[in-house]
Amino acid sequence: MLRKPRKLPGATIGLDYALEYGSDRIEMQADAVVPGQRVVLLDDLLATGGTMAAAIALLRQAGAEVPAAAALIELTFLGGRTRLDLPFEALLRYDS
Repeated sequence: MLRKPRKLPGATIGLDYALEYGSDRIEMQADAVVPGQRVVLLDDLLATGGTMAAAIALLRQAGAEVPAAAALIELTFLGGRTRLDLPFEALLRYDS
């Protein structure tokens, strides 16, 4: 599980990332993945792609291999998919 700061118990590792207007941080438990583990990232919503791109970067920083990502909903008009460097799928896509 990847969350905003101070939402997870125990030791965490995190990554600061830029937003359209400012910055944020995403964290995960330090022992959540082991180097070489394959992780497919699943999120509820892909909008601008900033949070998902940061989550992928954090997982990779922890040693995980991230072969693909998916979301339940994609807001295609915000172009978030273009910020991802891996295959991505969405269950529902909204164009406007």
